[in-house]
Amino acid sequence: MIAVGGALGSMARYWVGSTISGRMGARFPYGTMVINMTACVIIGFTLTYFGKRADLNPAWRFLVPIGFIGAYSTFSTYEWETLSTMRSGAFLLAALYAVGSLVLGLAATWCGTALADLL
Repeated sequence: MIAVGGALGSMARYWVGSTISGRMGARFPYGTMVINMTACVIIGFTLTYFGKRADLNPAWRFLVPIGFIGAYSTFSTYEWETLSTMRSGAFLLAALYAVGSLVLGLAATWCGTALADLL
């Protein structure tokens, strides 16, 4: 289940990242930011939802939060892109990306948790 989730997550990461970068450009890493924010929502939702539903098959815990999100989320890419942006001299853009990812990621994780709490 982890391998299946990982395959799906890596394909989704490529598709989302390339689609958004193709539409928004590459100056700011929009694709990575969208991937990180949606990953935060998904992990917040699934871990909260699965934690409340002991009757669910445990394989779902391996498929989604470990396999899919593990391959889909790109925190190390986020760090690399922040450093690269800083190295290019765009310190304000790097700060916007780093702080925006942190704040929006926390809010997205909270939204996923709140959504799962409603179910």
